[in-house]
Amino acid sequence: MPHIHTAPDQHDLTVSAYIMRFDDGTPRVLVHMHRKHHLLLQIGGHIELDETPWQAMAHELAEECGYTFDELAILQPDDALLEITHAIVHPVPVLMNTHVIADSHYHSDLSFAFIAAAAPRQSISEGESVDLRWLTMQELADAATQGIAANDVVNIYQHILTRYLPKYYSIPASRYSLDKPHSSSM
Repeated sequence: MPHIHTAPDQHDLTVSAYIMRFDDGTPRVLVHMHRKHHLLLQIGGHIELDETPWQAMAHELAEECGYTFDELAILQPDDALLEITHAIVHPVPVLMNTHVIADSHYHSDLSFAFIAAAAPRQSISEGESVDLRWLTMQELADAATQGIAANDVVNIYQHILTRYLPKYYSIPASRYSLDKPHSSSM
């Protein structure tokens, strides 16, 4: 999707998915060759004006790698969902960061960590990168050394694997609602 904000020093809100698999006990992480930036990056994209961050995550996953929430677990600091009446509870990102894209344009990104048990059941959307790769951390680090993967992606995946994975709960991503809050008197 195109940038929502196009004037200098404006920020778009984005979501990222850091997806891991452990088929043979060795962690493999999902990256794709970004069509515009020509780097191996995580799955993700813009939060549109008419969607929640969690809805954006659902559409980016489906478009860019074919996953749906019923195929993924999400890493969370607690395994109990907070029940509140007048809002929709979203999962907690493992990281929020702001980075420059180009010419004084920024993305403020909500990064989520997912675990996949298998390959996605769906195909990626037409027009998306078809170069998806499941890499070991060493392969991803080597790609960064060669200049074809972003160093920050390596660092974030490494941090998730060493810091969050041992301490966080893995819960079904489908437990979080894709609904929007309903109007009501508070």
